[in-house]
Amino acid sequence: MPFLEALFGLSLVAWVLNDVFNTVILPRPSPARYRPAGILTRWSWRLWRRYADAQRNPDRREHRLGVFAPAIVMTLLGLWIVLLIVGFAAVLLALGDGVAPRLTDLGSAMYFAAISMLTIGYGDYVPVALGSRLVAVAAGAVGLGIFALTITYLFSLYASFQRREVAVVTLDARAGAPPSGLTLLETCAGFGSDGELEEVFDAWERWAAEVLESHLAYPILLFFRSTHDHESWVSAIGAILDATTLLLTAVEGGPRGQARATRALGSHLVEDIGRSFRFMDRRSTDRGPGIERVEFDDARARLGAAGYALVADADAAWAAFALSRAEYADALNALAQFLEVPPAQWIGDRSYVLH
Repeated sequence: MPFLEALFGLSLVAWVLNDVFNTVILPRPSPARYRPAGILTRWSWRLWRRYADAQRNPDRREHRLGVFAPAIVMTLLGLWIVLLIVGFAAVLLALGDGVAPRLTDLGSAMYFAAISMLTIGYGDYVPVALGSRLVAVAAGAVGLGIFALTITYLFSLYASFQRREVAVVTLDARAGAPPSGLTLLETCAGFGSDGELEEVFDAWERWAAEVLESHLAYPILLFFRSTHDHESWVSAIGAILDATTLLLTAVEGGPRGQARATRALGSHLVEDIGRSFRFMDRRSTDRGPGIERVEFDDARARLGAAGYALVADADAAWAAFALSRAEYADALNALAQFLEVPPAQWIGDRSYVLH
């Protein structure tokens, strides 16, 4: 049934090209639930996490998790090519009389579509009719375009990944590894002025804006893991958010204006990614700070020992801290657990024995 074959082939090609456009070219988030990239990434990650969790050695488990993102990028490229070959093959099979020798089966049509897309052109099959010639030329153009766009896509991904990780690595010197907001405040107290802490918050405000834009536009970046032990961009932004929240609720003075701006944009990053990737149920009204009062009191004591002027009313400080941290704690922990990042202070599943 040539008509149905051609319709199926054109629909498949259009489906794949729409996915390529939304994944590689469109610089904004777009629904991926019914696109090849979204289906492949979503189901592959579920299976890959089980495969990684089966490894009880933490280093080998991290290696398995780290392989996922680069592997899925290459797999996605292969999937696009295979689906396009099948789509063009169905169209060429429907136009079989326009090819010499005549295409009589799907295997021969897929071979002709493949050599057309890869621009090999052995000459054993030649399009002789207008329709088959147009399809063969279109297949070649699409093949060249896919490879060119994929190269650009890879450069964009790794450039964004490197910019993200530079800030995460440099945070080690001030916040430790895994990073801690409390450790960051203690370290910056040693500089003797608010300037150092304000610079850190300012840099991470810009970092949060860049990560928000890049990770919503290219969701696969979410799964690229840090190349250093005990580090993660999720833990890093969590440490910054905790540092700003502690400063604004438990400490008198400090760079409060910059802390508010950084906290607002960091919370925006966590909430938008959580909403976009459905890491948590936004309808939930039972949100908490994610830590116990005794942990806050311990942090408050350490801040006082570091030289900070504390809010006199400890109960009021705890109430303000709990309310403020509840705005991002659930989404942050859900994101950390989904990506299975190494747990940090107050972030992620801290009972996880492998770490």
